[in-house]
Amino acid sequence: MPLPVAPENFADAVRGLAKAGFAGANVTIPHKEAAFAVCDVVEDFARRAGAVNTLVFTPRGIEGRNTDGYGFVANLRAHGVVPAVGPALILGAGGAARAIAAALVDEGARVVICNRSMERSLSVAGALPGVKVLQWKKREDAVQQASLLVNTTSLGMVGNPPLEMSLKNAPPWLAVADIVYAPLKTPLLAEATARGLRIVEGLGMLLHQAVPGFEAWFGVTPVVDEELYRIVAG
Repeated sequence: MPLPVAPENFADAVRGLAKAGFAGANVTIPHKEAAFAVCDVVEDFARRAGAVNTLVFTPRGIEGRNTDGYGFVANLRAHGVVPAVGPALILGAGGAARAIAAALVDEGARVVICNRSMERSLSVAGALPGVKVLQWKKREDAVQQASLLVNTTSLGMVGNPPLEMSLKNAPPWLAVADIVYAPLKTPLLAEATARGLRIVEGLGMLLHQAVPGFEAWFGVTPVVDEELYRIVAG
């Protein structure tokens, strides 16, 4: 059940869902950091990521988890991309970026955060030892040394401005991932395809991140396969 909630009403809405008998909820932008604040219990990975995307309503209260990192890495592997090969350049410094950075660090990858706000980049790096930061204006040059490029911003999503990111400097081994799934193929992924680069679209991450939440809510572990992908893609 999709529930659009204004940011100023988020905490009240979540508490209302818990009292109404819901098993839990998935949380998307722009609420992932607000979801962290509303929880009574937060798992360790979500604390490292500084964001919550999965809420589980239990007798202990509202439990916060973060499955974005799990979903992202599972989607990489489904596309034949090894997370720990070479540096990963992450565009953005929001809740999804923090979770993906934490998951890639756990996989042994070297991670660089590049965001329009250096302050937010430094906040992510401060929470995750070993993560480096890069000025936004240097993002296109930095692609030359990367093996994985990840767009975690909403740029390129339907209704938002495009991501200004040329791949003219991309090495042939670069894999390009975009967590945006509307449209399925963003302008960034379209350019990557035109240049013969491997791409990892965002719908797969959406499906994989939902698996742990669905299991927690209903006691059933769904399988992400081609049929499920086709049904959700419409």
